[in-house]
Order: sequence, then C-alpha cells, then structure tokens
Amino acid sequence: MSRYAEVYDTWKKNPESFWAEAARDVSWYKLWDKVLDPYAGQYGRWFVGAECNTAYNCLDRHVEAGHGARTALIYDSPVTGTKQSYTYAQLTEEVAALSAVLLDVGVRKGDRVIVYMPMIAEAVMAMLACARIGAVHSVVFGGFASAELATRINDAKPVAILTASCGIETARVIPYKPLLDKAIELSEHKPSACLVLQRPQVAANLINGRDHDWGASVSAAKAAGRKAGCAAVAATDPLYILYTSGTTGQPKGVLRDNGGHMVALKWTMKNFYDIAPGEVFWAASDVGWVVGHSYICYAPLLHGATTLVYEGKPVGTPDAGAFWRVISEHKVVALFTAPTAFRAIKKEDPSGDLIKNYDLTKLRTLFLAGERADPETIKWAEAKLNVPVIDHWWQTETGWAIAGNPVGLGKMPVKYGSPTVPMPGFDLQVLDEKHQPVGPNQNGTLAIKLPLPPGCLPTLWGNDERFRNSYLADFPGYYSTSDAGYRDEDGYVYVMARTDDVINVAGHRLSTGQMEEVVAQHKDIAECAVIGVHDDMKGQLPAGFVVLNAGVARDAKDIEAEVVKLVRDVIGPVAAFKNVMVVKRLPKTRSGKILRGTMRQIADGESWKMPATIDDPAILDEIGEVLKSRGMAHAPAKSA
Repeated sequence: MSRYAEVYDTWKKNPESFWAEAARDVSWYKLWDKVLDPYAGQYGRWFVGAECNTAYNCLDRHVEAGHGARTALIYDSPVTGTKQSYTYAQLTEEVAALSAVLLDVGVRKGDRVIVYMPMIAEAVMAMLACARIGAVHSVVFGGFASAELATRINDAKPVAILTASCGIETARVIPYKPLLDKAIELSEHKPSACLVLQRPQVAANLINGRDHDWGASVSAAKAAGRKAGCAAVAATDPLYILYTSGTTGQPKGVLRDNGGHMVALKWTMKNFYDIAPGEVFWAASDVGWVVGHSYICYAPLLHGATTLVYEGKPVGTPDAGAFWRVISEHKVVALFTAPTAFRAIKKEDPSGDLIKNYDLTKLRTLFLAGERADPETIKWAEAKLNVPVIDHWWQTETGWAIAGNPVGLGKMPVKYGSPTVPMPGFDLQVLDEKHQPVGPNQNGTLAIKLPLPPGCLPTLWGNDERFRNSYLADFPGYYSTSDAGYRDEDGYVYVMARTDDVINVAGHRLSTGQMEEVVAQHKDIAECAVIGVHDDMKGQLPAGFVVLNAGVARDAKDIEAEVVKLVRDVIGPVAAFKNVMVVKRLPKTRSGKILRGTMRQIADGESWKMPATIDDPAILDEIGEVLKSRGMAHAPAKSA
C-alpha cells in the first residue's frame, strides 16, 4: 500500500511543519527564524534567517560521518574510452582545491561564475566549487553558440568562466575555446578570468592575463596544501542561475536558492526515487539542463548516494545497447532519462535484442521526464526491462517533480499517459479562463496555488517584474505552469500539451498531445510530433510528423493512411486529422525536446530564428522540404 495519501495530507494540514521536519536531514550552520516568511520575496521565502552551505552537505558532511571511502561519482565516457571513480574523500579534495583556485582568480561570495563544460567529472566539480565559496554558478550547455553564450554573459555578469578545451558529440570533436573567445568579444561584460581544462583531443590557446590552465592551477593548489573552506551563506542566497532553453532576446534566468533546494532534493531521493545512501543513481541528462543540476550534481550527493556522469548518447556510442552496458557495469539501481532517449533506443533496436547481452538485475526502476512519456514507449520499456517505469512531470522552474508516482512512499497504480499525482508541496489546480477550478476530466491550465514549495524558483535573476508577468499574472494567487491538462476522478494528473499547443479546429479546442498518444500506438512508428498549422477555413489543422522504426520497409503512404484512420477511429472526425508525413528525424533540443514551435512557424510561413539549443540545424531544412513537397509551407528566410 502506498503511503502517498497520508503523507500528502500531512503536508497539506501543516506545510511549515512538514518542511521543517524534512529540513532535519540537512546540516545547518544556523537554524531559521521562520520556516516560511509569506511576506518575503515574490510569494514568500523558505527557511528565512538560516545559514548553510550546499557543498558541505554534498561532500564534507559525509566524510566527517565516516563515509569518505564510499564512491561519490563515476565518470564513464564511451567517446573517449575513459572511466574514473571518485570517493567522497577524493571528490572533497578536488573541489576544495578548485575552490582555492577560484578565490585566487578573484571570485568571492555572491559573484557569478559561468560553467561552459562538456559532460565530464570536472563539470560537477566546478558547480560544487562555486557552491563551496558561496559563488553563484550559471551552467551553459557546452558548445552553445557564441551569440547565445554572450547574452548569458551580459545577463549574469560573471567574474570568471570555467570551460574545457573541447566537447565530444558522438565522434565529432567541438573546440570550445574559439566559441568562448567569440562570445566574450561579443559581450559588453568582460569576465576577468577564464579557467580552461585542457583535454587530450584539442589544445586550447590561452590568452595571457585572462586565461589560466585549470589542471596546472589545481595541481599547484594541491601541492601547496591549499583548500578553500565552506562559506556560510543565507538559505535564501542564490545557489545558481539556469537560463531556460530556447530563450531568445533577453534570456530568462531561473534562480535557485540554497536552503529550500537542499531540503526538497534530499526529500525526493528517499521518498520519491527510493534510493538509499551508497546506491548508484544515474540521471542520463546533461549538466546544462535542470535534470543535470538536480539529479546528476546535487540530489545524489546530498543523499550520500553515487552519481554517474556519462559522456555519450543512448545510441551510437557505440550502439543502442549503450545504456544497458552502463547499468550493468556500474550496478545502477535507478535510471532517470528522457522519453526521447528510449524512443531512440526503440527505433534502433525494436525487439530489444541488445538488452539480452547485459546483466540488468540491479536495476529496480526507470524514471522518465522532460517530454511527454507516450504510453507506447512506457509499455515497450516495461516489457523489455521488466521493471516499473515511472513517468513524472516537472519544469526547469520547479527544480523537482510537480507530479509523479512516489516509489519511496509505495508505488501507486500506473495509468498510462499520466505522471500520477501531485507531490507534497504542490497544490495543483486545473483552472478555466475565468480563473476558476474545474471538475474532474475537464481541461484547463495546470496551475499551482502559492506559495511554491522549497526548491522552486523564488524569482528570475535580476528581474522580479518579468517573473511576476511570466508566471504569476495570468492567474492571481497561482503559479501558471503554461501546461494544459486535467485531473481525473482519482486525482491523477494528465499533462496534454503546452497551452500554446492546444489548437483550435473550427471552434473545437484539441490537444496535440492527445493526438500524439494515438499516433504513437502504430506498430511501425518510433516517435512522432503533431503541430497545429494555420488554415483559412478552420483556423488550424493538425499535421503529424512520424519517424519509423529501423527496418520498416513498407510504403510510407500506406503507413500515413493507417495513422490518419487510427486518429479518426480513436478521437473522431472532429480532429480533422488528414496530414501525416513520414520524416527521417525530428528537430530536437540537445535535451531531447521536440521543437514543435519552430516546426509550426515553418509550416505557417512565419519568420523564425534558429533555436540556440538545437541538436542538428539541418533537420529543420529537411522538415521544410517535406512541408513544401506537400504544399504546406512558404518557408521564408530565417529571422536574424
């Protein structure tokens, strides 16, 4: 039996007592004056008056408790053939020395530091080193274009930038230093120092007076016995800024504080993910995304578990068995990844034959988030892995799950298509256009009654007004998720689409997400996307893009006709679903989100800007050509 209802009810009856109890699992230099000050900040602030240090809780605390020999971090890089492990004692030593180097180059408490790194162990060390001295890190995905990096430099105004000489995308080496130098040239703000980790694949040119050799500097600090201590910071002080993906113009910097962030993430490791200290937890994401912040860097280490940094892909490094090799080799008990990773694996190995080559007996659970987890992908993973597959829903802004199936409290029955129920801290409502809650199975905007729980953003970096306008203004007293959906009679949440992905077909409001669920049921389809395309008669019409499983040799027109019939049979003629196109691949961000908005702009003949986070820009040209071949796109030149 799940304890979820009891625990959620305990939170709802007394939120402050609930979070004060959870906070006992965190070490504090000074306890709070108030668990929640409802008058502080934009909607209230958590643990006001408390002092703490996040890096101390991730590292030193475990060493002092006698767990220094426990493995803290495993680095596995199929693209370089490198594997390395660090104990808690070793990782603490590395971070303390790197922190001393940051102090040497002028970084102080409250200063910002941009981390522009590939998926290597030093990326996590960089984040923890900033946290150790009270600096505010802003991780920018390694290999981001110079212009996009420049906007973040201008907004965060970093004293220093930490980078590596290169990143590796499957077999392609991407030199980072030229991109960084160009970004600094473009930016109005100039950092005073850059710390550059020289990787064997590419040697970066260092600029005298500004650039420092990471390896040499850390080695010198170690030789001199120099280590930085853990600075006491306010619980409400910022830990990091994370710019939301796809930002254009002025970037939107999501802010995370120290105290509430630790309390919330520590609570999730046992109660949501059912992880014990010492177990290996793998979030197959990137440190550039929120999942990488929360569940590669911080949560596992706060909990005394082992985290895994993987520099590779789900397919192609070397094949669709890459994830199974890592799980088997490192005895991973829980994998957290995006549904798109599993769709890629399923596409390359539909029968799951590669799974049979590995021992996955340690794996207990698979967690999916980041994109909607379509039921067909979940069913495939359940059948092939024979473990529970847990969908959960959260956002960059929340930092942890809004809704999910809390395995640690006892797994609840799975309903395909639903991430299950709201977590303690999230009073989730479905609101109509008049700001009123609607009944079960009624669609509306998913909104969270204020205050948001610990761990969520208190505001945007340097822009309270934009925070209010972006999240709080549409539904006073609530945080708007900008997701559309409903809750059923059992309280289960269904996230159907972003609110701007709900299309209006001849007066009928239809969810593209619901159509995607139906399309994904076709046996030959690996993944799909449905967008709303402008139509003079009906306002909008749905258009489906489908990628076929590897080895499917049937005529594409036959498959397209079957998909149209499938949607007509399940949803009905009201969907007006007639346009389906087989494509080689879908345009995605590097975190696996399908770029539906850009696809719609191309289809509607609007000017569009190349998304900064796109994985492969050539895919948008392919989509444009397919649309033009069907007479559905004007495809104007991209905007500047």
